[in-house]
Amino acid sequence: MSFEDALARAARETDALLDQLLPERGAAAPRLVAAMRYAALGPGKRLRPFLVVESAALFDVPRAEALRVGAALECVHCYSLVHDDLPAMDDDDLRRGRPTTHKAYDEATAILAGDALLTFAFDILGDAATHGDPAVRIALVQALAKASGMAGMAGGQMLDIAAESRVSTSLSEITLIQNLKTGALFSFACEAGAILAGADPKPLRQYADHIGLAFQIADDILDVESDALTLGKATQKDVTRGKATFVDLLGLDEAKRRARDLVQQAEAALGIYGAQAGVLKEAAQFIIARKA
Repeated sequence: MSFEDALARAARETDALLDQLLPERGAAAPRLVAAMRYAALGPGKRLRPFLVVESAALFDVPRAEALRVGAALECVHCYSLVHDDLPAMDDDDLRRGRPTTHKAYDEATAILAGDALLTFAFDILGDAATHGDPAVRIALVQALAKASGMAGMAGGQMLDIAAESRVSTSLSEITLIQNLKTGALFSFACEAGAILAGADPKPLRQYADHIGLAFQIADDILDVESDALTLGKATQKDVTRGKATFVDLLGLDEAKRRARDLVQQAEAALGIYGAQAGVLKEAAQFIIARKA
């Protein structure tokens, strides 16, 4: 199966599972669930669930288990987008070509929807349907908590906000910010398959480290070369806020070279898996070739 087909399949299956896990009928707080569904089931590539599914496939983990972990991760990712778009954070009106959640509903509902998506992720992981071994479920919960919390995504977001008030930000500082803010969830996505299988996650962690940073560099490049219609979100926001980007610090050509080098390193990290990792290697190429 080609990368494009594998990504589309993972997206369809993730959306179907989230639709099942977040039913509107019978909800105690229907407006909250509607906002959660709006945030989680809107347009999106579902790249992170895809990475969970494909990393798990290297170890012949049942696809249904991997999809549940991918759905939990997507809940965390979508929560982060909802909160990121709020007026107190990035103050965005557009996400994935649609009004952001706080614009489609209201600010209070968006905050609660993000809170509920985050906590629901751990509900999914803690369920016996995700894995029969409680120790594996605990390992997944702990890994996602670390990736999304103070030592991961949330910590990176805090550093990113703090960087707005600085006169200058160094390359090492912005790399740390993005390794936490963006890279931590990529790392969980790639390591989850090994956790489900009880296998060594180190090669997948190395792969994730490289593609996570390449993803952010590619985002910075797209912010310069693309437009809001293509990306489905506002562009040049970092420039307006005075945030340093990889393009600022490296220049456009060097940023593109750095991203290509990271992809090559990511592919090399997968060497231990041989031809089985072909789709993951294609995913690394997609990360820097994508248009949105």
